[in-house]
Amino acid sequence: MNWSGLEALLSGVNKYSTAFGRVWLSMVFVFRVMVFVVAAQRVWADDNKDFDCNTRQPGCSNVCYDHIFPISHIRLWALQLIFVTCPSLMVVGHVKFRESKDMKYTTSHNGKHLYAHPGKKRGGLWWTYLCSLVFKAGFDAGFLYVLYYIYEGYDLPRVYKCDMEPCPNQVNCYISRPTEKKIFTLFMVVSSAVCILMCICEMVYLIFKRVKKLMLKKREADRKMFVESHEMTPLAQPRSMYRSKSSMRVDPTASVQNLSNDKAEEKTSKL
Repeated sequence: MNWSGLEALLSGVNKYSTAFGRVWLSMVFVFRVMVFVVAAQRVWADDNKDFDCNTRQPGCSNVCYDHIFPISHIRLWALQLIFVTCPSLMVVGHVKFRESKDMKYTTSHNGKHLYAHPGKKRGGLWWTYLCSLVFKAGFDAGFLYVLYYIYEGYDLPRVYKCDMEPCPNQVNCYISRPTEKKIFTLFMVVSSAVCILMCICEMVYLIFKRVKKLMLKKREADRKMFVESHEMTPLAQPRSMYRSKSSMRVDPTASVQNLSNDKAEEKTSKL
């Protein structure tokens, strides 16, 4: 498989991903693709050749091998990596669609742009990105369940007991390097679980950020309405109030002593 081409194609997703998305992509290509290409394929290269059963009955070993390994771990992991990485192409395709749409709009509207940033996660692109995360986490979880269901767990026992036709009776079958294959199986399972966790964290982060943004917009709208309601002109006050206030005006140049003398003269005149 041409994993380098897939890596070059998906590396463009880093421009539109969050920090969790970058960690997820690094996990996929460093801890899963590299291990798969460099080590896992060599470990499972001799699984059919060195599969041995304690019988010489023709066809018994082949039937038992097909019963014990209905699908090889290597082929199952290859399908898993393809299905898990393909949803990221949804984001790349949506961004390319936006860029082409913006280019057509620019040529027909005298240089004006339809999107300020085509790769910004807003509107439909936000939903596309969120759906890609759901698909990635779902595919990983689905393949982990398939692996667990087919092999009845993630363990590889040293001895398999087989009584399929044309075996004469129950025979013991042995696979090569079961401990080493068990270690690689657990490593790939743990890597898949970490990738699922990264997808869930990124989904929670995107949803929390979107809700926070909507709450800030609502708060800003409420604040504007509050300011506009309090900036309305007050009702006209009665003229008597203005007259009473004007009659009680005091000369600002008068001293405190002069004011007290004027008040005393007013009292004596009233008497």
